[in-house]
Amino acid sequence: MGDIMKYINKKQKIVLIIIISIITLGVVYYAYIMKTNDEFNVEKQSLEIENTTEENAEENNEAKEEKSKIIVHVSGAVKNEGIVELEEKARVADAIEAAGGVAENAYMKEVNLAEPLEDGMKVYIPTKEDVEKEKAEQGESASYITSGSSVSSQSKSNMQDKTSTSSKNKKVNINTASKEELDTLPGIGESTANKIISYREENGKFKSIEEIKEVSGIGDSKFEQIKDLIEI
Repeated sequence: MGDIMKYINKKQKIVLIIIISIITLGVVYYAYIMKTNDEFNVEKQSLEIENTTEENAEENNEAKEEKSKIIVHVSGAVKNEGIVELEEKARVADAIEAAGGVAENAYMKEVNLAEPLEDGMKVYIPTKEDVEKEKAEQGESASYITSGSSVSSQSKSNMQDKTSTSSKNKKVNINTASKEELDTLPGIGESTANKIISYREENGKFKSIEEIKEVSGIGDSKFEQIKDLIEI
């Protein structure tokens, strides 16, 4: 470079210095731009990862919240019959409260307010009229409530008598049986038999024997009594 400078005049030296300076500045500027872009990309990626993490956390929270809720059908002697949404560990008392409380004609003596609920369960609160009819039909105190409720010892005794009678005969077809045939089943009096027939007329034939639990007044406990005696 020194040898070259000897053979060029002052003006040419100035031009050469300017060119070298421009090239140097260009290289420095290019390096600065590249560094800035790299930092920007890193920051952008960090923001994207952070946003994705927040979205995933929100989705997980929403999923947990949805999972912690159950849907229950409340019917019978309550102020507002229908579907209610409750917390996962809710009890019968919570379902009644969500339905606006019990009606004036509710019969609460046999209702277990502390019974735990499950998603999809139906809670039926009997009326005083229901109980009186059942007493008249069976000559005994009747027990009502959600699936899983027990019946009185006297009721069990009478149901067992009915079971013994029914077991001698063929199974009762709940899609075609008359009121009298349905009445032979344990725990099924005239009132409940009429409800089975009404349900059949409104909704069509039962698609499974388990569907009979959709009939008002028939829960898991009563279904256990009759499941081996019915068919479709």
